[in-house]
Amino acid sequence: MKIEKKAVLEALEKITVPGEGQNMVESGAVTNIQIFGDEVEVDVTIKNPSLQARKKTEVEILKVIHREVYEKAKIKINIKVDAPTKPKVNEIKGKPIPGIQNIIAVASGKGGVGKSTVTANLAVTLAKMGFNVGLLDADIYGPSMPIMFDVAHEKPLAITVNGKSKMKPVENYGVKLLSIGFFTQPNQAVIWRGPMASKALNQMIFDAHWGDLDFMLLDLPPGTGDIHLSIMQSMPVTGAVVVSTPQEVALADAKKGVAMFQQDSINVPVLGIVENMAYFTPAELPENKYYIFGREGAKNLSQDLDVPFLGEIPLVQSIREAGDVGRPAALQTATPVELAFEDLTKSVVQELVRRNKNLPPTEAIKITTMAGCAAVKGKKV
Repeated sequence: MKIEKKAVLEALEKITVPGEGQNMVESGAVTNIQIFGDEVEVDVTIKNPSLQARKKTEVEILKVIHREVYEKAKIKINIKVDAPTKPKVNEIKGKPIPGIQNIIAVASGKGGVGKSTVTANLAVTLAKMGFNVGLLDADIYGPSMPIMFDVAHEKPLAITVNGKSKMKPVENYGVKLLSIGFFTQPNQAVIWRGPMASKALNQMIFDAHWGDLDFMLLDLPPGTGDIHLSIMQSMPVTGAVVVSTPQEVALADAKKGVAMFQQDSINVPVLGIVENMAYFTPAELPENKYYIFGREGAKNLSQDLDVPFLGEIPLVQSIREAGDVGRPAALQTATPVELAFEDLTKSVVQELVRRNKNLPPTEAIKITTMAGCAAVKGKKV
C-alpha cells in the first residue's frame, strides 16, 4: 500500500502536544515526514524534556498512524527536545532578615585603597539623605569604624526584644554601628581562625537589634576569603560595591573582587566600581588635579568588565583628617568632598533601584560543596 503524506499529516493533527493546547501539526512540532513505500519516518520536536512526555508522544504517533493510515506501516520516530532555557538570575536560597531592606557589601581586592573610608562616608551621606542606615564592620582583623565614627570607647548595650536579649548597636551621625572593635582592647590583636571569626560576625548580625533599615552597609575585609563566604552565606546581600585606586596593582585585585561576586556559586550583583584617590587637589590650588596613582584606571576597568562606574573620590587631606578625628568628611557642608560623596551615593542608590527592578530579591547563598572555596577565575579583558 502506498502511504500518502497528506494522510499522515491529517492523522497527526489528532494528537495534542504535551504541555501545549495545539495539535502537533499546528504547533510546528512535526518538522519533517518522509515516506518510503510502507515506511514512515517522522521528525518531532517537543518542549517538554521529561521522559514521560517523550514516551507518550511516541506511543500516540504509532497508534494514530496505524489506526488512521495503515495498520501495517513501519514507523520510525525521531524525537528532539527543545526545552526553553531559563534566564540566568540571582540565586535565591535562604531567608531574608526582617526589617532590613537592602544589604550592600563594600569590598576591595586589596588593602590600602580606602574601602573603609568610602563605606563610612557612604553611610553618613545616606543618613543625611533621610534613610535609616546600619553599618556592620565585618573587617574582623582590622576594625576601623569605631575610630571613624568617634565611638571607640563606646560599648553596645544589652536590651530585651520579644523576651530575648539583643545587642543594641552604637549610633552616631544617624548610623547604627556594630564592630568587633567594640569588644576588644585597642592594643589587642584579633588572632582567630575562620570559624571563630564567622561566629562573631553571625552574632553581630543575628543577635543585634538593628530595627528597620533602608540600607545596611558591610565593610568587608580586603581580598576574597573565608569572611566573604561566611557573610554571603549568612546574609541576603543585595549588591556589592568594589573600591579601587587607579593604579595597576590595585586594579588587578579589584578585578578579582568583581569576579568573586560574579562566580556562579555566589552570584551577587555588582552595583559598580568606585575609584578612590582618583587625583590629588591641593587646598591652595583647588582647580589643579594631579593623577598620582594613574588616571581613570578604575573607570576603564568598569568598562572592560561591563559593570557600572559609580564615581571618583579625590585624594584630599581633609578626608584622611576627618576619618582620624571620627567625623567623616561627607559631613562637611558646601565642599568639593561633600559633593563627591553625594554624587557617589546617588549613583549607588540609582544602581540599587535598577538592580531591584530587574532582578529578584537576593537571599543568602548556600554553599554545599568546596566549589564555593575554589580560586576565582577572573574574566579576560
